[in-house]
Amino acid sequence: MEDITENAELAFLPHLYGVDLRIKVVGSDKHDARTCLQNAIETISDRISSHIYEIGDRSLEKVVADLLIEKQKTVAVAESCTGGLLASLLTNISGSSAYFLGGVVAYDNSVKTHLLGVKASTLENYGAVSEESAREMAVGVKNLTGADLSVATTGIAGPTGGTEEKPVGLIYVAIASSREILVKKFIFHRERIINKSRFTYAALNLLRQLLLAESPA
Repeated sequence: MEDITENAELAFLPHLYGVDLRIKVVGSDKHDARTCLQNAIETISDRISSHIYEIGDRSLEKVVADLLIEKQKTVAVAESCTGGLLASLLTNISGSSAYFLGGVVAYDNSVKTHLLGVKASTLENYGAVSEESAREMAVGVKNLTGADLSVATTGIAGPTGGTEEKPVGLIYVAIASSREILVKKFIFHRERIINKSRFTYAALNLLRQLLLAESPA
């Protein structure tokens, strides 16, 4: 436990998908405890606001679903290394048909080229796991479905397939909107199933961040 404000202690609870923060208020009556708790939440939020997706019980996928509905946006996905996990999480929420149009699991390069329109020259020059390929995958599935936003994932889940230049745990996530194409690189260092989960949640969180910056339809 770490003291965060007077009469409030903070505990870090790491898990597979992130870190939960638990605040414990001590030595206060009921009214003072509420004030102390609120002060502690505000103090933490001021310090790490960009990393907080929820103060409460909602899962990251529920937060993203609520944002998609609030912003009146639709989304589609093009997945390689996540193998459909991103589509699964996005559709775990009841009412997901309001925002989720569909997805493509483009595991083989031939599917990336023939269905998503990734250029053969891009794959040859940069490889399937690259910023360039992720970008073209996102654009391809957006064009294919007509979604407002699209998310693409391409990476190396392991345990084989990694190199010094492109290690196991590397992923590129691309998100295409009407205004921009955002691509971000992540590197995780765990075994295959954990990597796939973390890849998926990294993509969800990047989508959350973009949605917060998006204007309503």
